[in-house]
Amino acid sequence: MTQILPTITSPHDLRGLSIEQLESLAAEMRRALTGVAGTRTAHFASNLGVVELCLALHRVFDFSRDRLIWDTGHQIYPHKLITGRYDRFDTIRTKGGLMGYPNPEESPYDLFMTGHAGCSVSCALGLASGDGLLGEDDRRSVAVIGDGALPSGIVFEALNNAGFLKKRLLVILNDNRMSICPRVGALAEYLDTIRTNPWYRELKQQAGGIIKGVPVVGESVERMLGSMKDSLKTGLHGGALFEAMGVRYFGPVEGHALPGLIRYLELVKDEEGPILLHVLTEKGHGFKPAEDDPVFFHTPAPFECDDDDCIVSIKKSSARAYTDVAAASIASALRRDPRATVLTAAMCQGNKLEKVREEFPQQFFDVGICESHAVAFAAGQAKAGCRPIVDIYSTFLQRSYDQVFQEVCLQNLPVVFMMDRAGLTGPDGPTHHGSYDLGSLRLFPNMAVLAPGDEHDLEAMVPWALEQSGPVAIRYPKAVVERHPGPRAPIELGRSEVLAEGHDGLIVACGTLLGAALAAAATLRQEGLDVAVVNARFVKPLDPAIVDRIESAPWTVTVEENALQTGFGSAVLEAVADARAAADHPCFGGPIARLGLPDRFVEHGERGELLADLGLDAAGIAATCRRLAGRDTAVVPVRRR
Repeated sequence: MTQILPTITSPHDLRGLSIEQLESLAAEMRRALTGVAGTRTAHFASNLGVVELCLALHRVFDFSRDRLIWDTGHQIYPHKLITGRYDRFDTIRTKGGLMGYPNPEESPYDLFMTGHAGCSVSCALGLASGDGLLGEDDRRSVAVIGDGALPSGIVFEALNNAGFLKKRLLVILNDNRMSICPRVGALAEYLDTIRTNPWYRELKQQAGGIIKGVPVVGESVERMLGSMKDSLKTGLHGGALFEAMGVRYFGPVEGHALPGLIRYLELVKDEEGPILLHVLTEKGHGFKPAEDDPVFFHTPAPFECDDDDCIVSIKKSSARAYTDVAAASIASALRRDPRATVLTAAMCQGNKLEKVREEFPQQFFDVGICESHAVAFAAGQAKAGCRPIVDIYSTFLQRSYDQVFQEVCLQNLPVVFMMDRAGLTGPDGPTHHGSYDLGSLRLFPNMAVLAPGDEHDLEAMVPWALEQSGPVAIRYPKAVVERHPGPRAPIELGRSEVLAEGHDGLIVACGTLLGAALAAAATLRQEGLDVAVVNARFVKPLDPAIVDRIESAPWTVTVEENALQTGFGSAVLEAVADARAAADHPCFGGPIARLGLPDRFVEHGERGELLADLGLDAAGIAATCRRLAGRDTAVVPVRRR
């Protein structure tokens, strides 16, 4: 059988295909998606759900000139397959390969590198406004946003502005009844009402039959019936929610039936003013296991399946991750203290809180993709006397920066921030790397910032944090846990611990790169360099004992999985400078080298690959130590017989 997908070099190639060929192409695209998901962890179910929508959009619009933004961006795979990247598709989410999110450096069809939810409508409206100012009113702007992202505050800010500006803007609401987990909130219930309203479904079926029976003026009749249906919808189930904002509402439309989907896109294509087209899709569509379990198949472990799409095996790792440790520690905290609560922003699965949700339904709060609200909500709970834990990815906490400042730190409220995915997140790339939390959070008065060196630290830090009277932030990576042996010091405010003594130099490790620092010290010890290793634990307040050690060390290396600007190494330099300025006698501390993330956005790849490239693995840390010690190369010890 002739394959169509290899012949598609640009979306313009879709124009000559029949509906039957487009449907065959959709099946080929799903096979390509399944092939990639079988070899590596990748976003899967969400991409299966938008294949027909992607084809219909590129069939109706010309996005070499028109504008298209995929909100969040993890459902970009079908778009990449038909925009000239099919021959490189097998490299997706690998180092040096295609990115798993939109990337303007890969293709002019990717306008923004998107990885956070909710911003597409604002950007698309800005494009429409800018094009109008520059005299290019013939360009159309389209934003595809999921129902999980729709409740984000910025979406309603954009819709409110769109209704006022009245620019030509098409918002596609991709409604699959899911975020990563099932969506939550009153808006989700509202969308379900639209899906299930029997009056509207009957009206839709009758109108569709009438339209098909009109041979010549079908489009005019469809427009007339569309207006009639819009009026009825407003009265039946609250279509006024969008209409009152000045955004015309069309739908809902079946998202996997290409003929109808193309017809509706043609219908709204040249309409003036902002329009929201409500498209109903199924997450995981076309692959039965993903249809049955779209939560697991959002980003499944690599799997094998037979010719009938039955799963034969799943290559799941049994290794315990820091996220598992955090979830277990949170569950223990909720058992101990009925005042303790946990809040997540639509990331129950990602934060591995499913068991917590089941055991403590009254203490668990999923607020949807509304990070700003999550933090302010937590502040309110804290003010009421609760002990809230905001469990959130480091990169997503950035979306609530003002609330961390105003509602939490300024009020000095006891909110605990558990920052998952701190540091490099591997194949997710620069949109998801948690590179900036140390620098951003240590600026705030009242905030304590902690970075556990291993599993032991993380387990001990959570109960400690819940005993504090002010805000505490704890960061940990997307990585397999380590646990360093030997007696360990208890967690005390602003206190580090020494895990290895040495007089030839000093390594101060911030966070879970402690293991790499200890390995580097062990290698150097075999070469004759006796290097001390300190587990910093606290970024703020910084342990004064670290400064004392630096002042007596021949040289010092700080290690962190965070941007160097304003990060842990910067905090050390500030403390050393302050100590030297306050001293009444000369200081003789040696040079200080900082290892961390450079002043650029780090690409995607496996975490270990990226750490090695940046000199943040054991070999890289050892190489920096040798340089400071005046040894350019490793010394191979001579073994005596």
